[in-house]
This record gives sequence, structure tokens and C-alpha cells, in this order.
Amino acid sequence: MGRIATAAIVSLWVIPVSVLVNRIVPDPYMDEIFHIPQAQKYCNGDFMSWDPMITTPPGLYYLSLVHVAALLPSKYVLQLASSFPEACSTAILRSVNGVLAVLCSIIVYEIITHLRPALDDRKATLFAAVLALYPLHWFFTFLYYTDVASLTAVLAMYLACLKKKYLFSALLGAMAVVIRQTNIIWMLFVACSGVIDITMAHQKDSVEVDNSKASNKGTNLSALNTSVNVSSNLKRRKSRGNSKANQHIFYPPNASSASPTLGLLHEIQAIVLSSWRIKWELLVSFSPFFFVLLAFVAFLLWNGSVVLGAKEAHAVSPHFAQIMYFSIVSTLFAAPLHFTIGHALDLFQSFWKNRLLGFLLLFLASIASLLSVQFFSIAHPYLLADNRHYTFYLWRKIIKFHWSMKYLLVPFYVYSWFSIFRLLGKTRMRIWTLVYFFATSAVLIPAPLIEFRYYTIPFYFFILHTSINDSRSWLLIGILYTVLNAFTMTMFLFRPFHWDHEPGVQRFIW
Repeated sequence: MGRIATAAIVSLWVIPVSVLVNRIVPDPYMDEIFHIPQAQKYCNGDFMSWDPMITTPPGLYYLSLVHVAALLPSKYVLQLASSFPEACSTAILRSVNGVLAVLCSIIVYEIITHLRPALDDRKATLFAAVLALYPLHWFFTFLYYTDVASLTAVLAMYLACLKKKYLFSALLGAMAVVIRQTNIIWMLFVACSGVIDITMAHQKDSVEVDNSKASNKGTNLSALNTSVNVSSNLKRRKSRGNSKANQHIFYPPNASSASPTLGLLHEIQAIVLSSWRIKWELLVSFSPFFFVLLAFVAFLLWNGSVVLGAKEAHAVSPHFAQIMYFSIVSTLFAAPLHFTIGHALDLFQSFWKNRLLGFLLLFLASIASLLSVQFFSIAHPYLLADNRHYTFYLWRKIIKFHWSMKYLLVPFYVYSWFSIFRLLGKTRMRIWTLVYFFATSAVLIPAPLIEFRYYTIPFYFFILHTSINDSRSWLLIGILYTVLNAFTMTMFLFRPFHWDHEPGVQRFIW
């Protein structure tokens, strides 16, 4: 029931807003001027032509062919060749993302219910509907960009891995990479997450078996050496056995952890030892991911670069400041979770309980942030020249407002990352959080251009693993997203402007 409700709620805004966008902006806009003609070539059966300005693989175009084929009436099945070109209009191609957005919301619902089985359907539906409103995801639902398809494929891959369908997960990972090549990092992240889950589950089972044997041995010894009531002793032994098991089984770290560093090392040691004991099982289960990785390496050798086209404008660069921008943007998009007195006190207490290590980490994070914004902050020519993007104004009006602004923002960057780590630490192991940080860094740091669209997938992985069950916080986030979406769509549709040096209508866009 929750899946149907989620799909219905998301469809309530996808359909009317899509109609409105196609009525006011019927022609391809921005990156659509590359994607839509390329997709239409595929519809015409021309799979050999390629626009050199397109940087991503043709995964979205193949999905579009499937979508168009599904829309064609069955009586035209024998006339597909002639029907496809007419069916691949701008509106039809944009509707691919509308369908995928609904599917993505269902996948999000499934992930939420899998990660939090105790959550009732009503709350899970609310959370999934709110996440479908996430501004960067919501806005590009109505345009022919790769973002919605990319997110949907990555989350579907993760859901399959959570359900231990590893071959299917790897196939979905391959599809995600064909949509956007940087998704190879998220495929590796999902595989690592699966390895962590399966090794810790194996360790938990081993501990339970050992404690069961110890409990049985204790029962036998007690029967030989005491004449006390048997049933009473069994209850006490069971209680002691469960207590011992709980002391050994891994659980997500909490605020009372004595030493985060020792906890992380202990987790790494446990995973390495458990992985070695079940190495053949892991090899069989996760070998499909390895084959996808090999295919990607072959692609890199053949192509000579990660991107397909416009290689000069998207050259890999050490843009360490990018992860700073991601942290603050992500916390602002989840402000009701991060900027509360209760959460700030919780974060402070976690530092205070491990003062020496906490302040050392704070010092190192501050130094790393200062070095990043000083030496590894890149102003891409597209960022400086294109006033259609909001990042153009944020860069000029905030970061470049004064020479000191980039340094004054450092405390906010540091707080944002520590807040993210704190929220993840309540539900996930430290090693998982560390792998998440590495994956996010591997995706964002090489990107020279500041694009908030690049933050969507890491944001979803973060927000899906928070333990916030408070409906009030989620409603506040929903209101925040609704206001932002109303503003950005109003600006896009009803506040067009013109450039003196170039004909045509220009519109504001993320």
C-alpha cells in the first residue's frame, strides 16, 4: 500500500508541472540542446553519430527508446521504425524523467522500509515523498538531463544489494555507469557496503553460535553440580548468555563510545578477519561487481578520459574545496536535522567525552579546510561566465564578496561535516561512514565545475541513513523543499531574460 501511495503522491506534482513546463518551454534548453538531438538520432536508428559536446554515455538514450516503445500503441508494433522518430519529441523525451522520478520514489520507500523495518507505512511514505521533493532532483525531473536516471539506477542498485541480490545489483550498477560514468564510484561503494553487511552478519552469527554452545555447556555442568530448580536456572543462564552475546555483537557506535579511533580499528580488524573466513563466499557474491569494474577500466584505456566529450572543459582537477561546498549545501538542505539546539548539544557532548581526540580532529579538519579553500578552490570558466546558474550568483555574492569570506566559511564547512558524521554514526558503523566519505570525495574532488547536481547521490545516501523519525522535522524539510521548488520553477518559467551577445530566451536554472 505504501508503494502505491508514494507513487500517487509524487505523480500529483510530476504530471501537472510537466505539462506546464512543456507548454511554456517547448524547445530544448541548456544541456537539452545536446541530449535531445542525440536521443532523436537514436530514435532514427542512427547509433553511430555522436555529439562531441556530450560528456556522459548513452544510457539515458537507451532508456528513452524503451520508454517510447512502451508508449507506442500495440497496433504499431510492426511499424516501429517509422513511429519512433515522431514519438521522440521534446515533451516525450522529458517524460522519461517523470516516469523515473515516480519509480525512484518507490525505490526510496523500499530502502527506507528495509533499513527501518519498525517504521510504519505512513511515516515511510511521508519520508519518501519529502525526498522526492529534494530541489535538485525535483527540478530536473521536468527536463531531459541524466540526473534523475542516474539517481534511480544507483538507488535501485543499492536496494538490490541490501536484499542480497548481488548479481542483479551489479547489472543495475552497469546500467548506472552507462548513464553517468562517475557512478562507478557508487557501484564500488555499494559493493563495499554489501561486504561490510555480510561480514558483520557472519560475525554476529558466529558469536551467537559460540554463546549458544557456552550456554548449553553451562546447563550441563549445572545439572551435575546443583539440585536447584531447573527451570529457574535455565532462565538465568539464558539471560546471562544473551548478555554476553550483546557484548560481542557489533552495533553502530553511539555517543558513549570510549574511543572513536579504537572503535574504527576494531571494526576494520573484525571485517578483515571475518572476510578472510568467508572469502570464497564473498568472491562468488561480489565477482559481478569486479567484472563491471574491469569493463570500466577497459573503457578508460580506450577513451583516454572519464568523460566522452568536451574533455578540455571537464579535465580532472584537484578540487578539494568541492567537498566543503557539498557539506554545507547538504546540511542546508536538511537544516531541521543539523541546526537545532538539541543536535548542537549532542555534537558538543560527543566531543567533550573524547576531548583530546575530538579537538585534535577539529584542528586537523580546520587546517585541511583552510588549505582546500586557499589552494584547491577552482573557479571554472563556465562558473564565471554563465549567469543562468544560481552558482554564478552564490560565487560572486557570497564566496567572492570579500577576500576573507572563503576563510570565514571554514567553520561552517567543518561543522557541517562533523554534523553529517554524527548523524550517520547513530545508525551506521564507523567504517561505513569512512567509506561513504571516500566515495563522496572520489566523485566530487576531480570535478572542476561547481554543480549542485553532483551532490544529489551522496546527499540521498546520507539522508537515507539518518535515524530521524520525527515527523515534524520531515515536514519542515518538506516545506523548505516546496518553497525552494516554487521559487526556482517560477524563476525558470516566468522570469526569462535575454543576452545582448546571443539571440534567444535565457532562463535561470540550478
